Amino acid sequence: MSFYHKWQTIDWQSLQLQSRAFSAADIQAVISKQRLTLVDLQALLSPAAAAFLPQLASKAQQVTRQRFGATVQLYAPLYLSNLCANECTYCGFSLSQKVKRRTLNLAEIEQECQAIKAMGIEQVLIVTGEHENKVGIAYFRNVLPLIRRYFSTVQLEVQPLSTDEYSELKYLGVDAVMVYQETYNQSAYQSHHLRGNKTDIAWRLNTPDRIGNAGIDKIGIGILLGLSDWRTDAILLAQHLQYLQHQYWQSRYSLSVPRIRPCSGGIETPLAISDKELVQLICAFRLFSPELEISLSTRESAVFRQHVIPLAITSISAGSKTQPGGYSVAPDSLEQFSIDDDRTVVQVAEALKNQGIQPVYKDWEHYLGR
Repeated sequence: MSFYHKWQTIDWQSLQLQSRAFSAADIQAVISKQRLTLVDLQALLSPAAAAFLPQLASKAQQVTRQRFGATVQLYAPLYLSNLCANECTYCGFSLSQKVKRRTLNLAEIEQECQAIKAMGIEQVLIVTGEHENKVGIAYFRNVLPLIRRYFSTVQLEVQPLSTDEYSELKYLGVDAVMVYQETYNQSAYQSHHLRGNKTDIAWRLNTPDRIGNAGIDKIGIGILLGLSDWRTDAILLAQHLQYLQHQYWQSRYSLSVPRIRPCSGGIETPLAISDKELVQLICAFRLFSPELEISLSTRESAVFRQHVIPLAITSISAGSKTQPGGYSVAPDSLEQFSIDDDRTVVQVAEALKNQGIQPVYKDWEHYLGR
């Protein structure tokens, strides 16, 4: 049974009400536990837990250091195309947006790879809009061998694909695939995804299953904060994570919880989450899943990232550009969304070192066998 079938049995309203049924004594008891249940996670995400944020953050930092040491992985996104056949209310690449569309060719991709490498980055996240005809598997088949030559780790954040296509991507050298549900609230999902394949919530919910069946080394999941009640979305995200870890135990897992950022034609955030609430969410997930990799992108400000990274974060982007060709080919083209931390890779790395954290540019060598 796929996660979609499990999700269909969940009552969103009941789950939302349950998050408010915890006391201060409940929170104290949960923070002292070694392993947490889903109910424990609900407690740490509840309004009652807000008063215990210092203790929660301290415990999260302790668990992070025990599992990952004082290290943080650095990566950069590589945007290959802003073509998209979807209409999403929060995205600058949406079909109706009057932006100049561009898909990088091999020569342009190589120029971008060289620019990213010159910043010192060894791990890259390939990003495209969702357009199966022009930036589908045939396009990836053509460009991945070139990109693979430049980077030690290649991750992918593109449209949902089939199991066979993910298997081919693994063969072509893809180490990780990220696919974010955006929200698990069906009504909110439908109100923000208006056209294209992304309107098919079942296809998207089952995407991590297809990635797992293909044997991809790492699966990234997440929600877009601001579309729905963040506490309920987070509990459903945790249920999805538990399901995947049980079904596809050979894969590693990473989490991303980005907040909506301003973009061309984008909406105002319907249900904003505060800085303190985002810290609460991140730290709660660290205690719930100590082995989980947690990423924090340049959507967040430099000040926020510097405070949160030591607590629970294992991977951050640096020097990011969110448009095709943004590093060298077309630096003035329109972004998918505005970034909030525009520091260079060197500046980010120095800030980490000043906090006693080692920036990791790559965690393996080519001669080890890949």
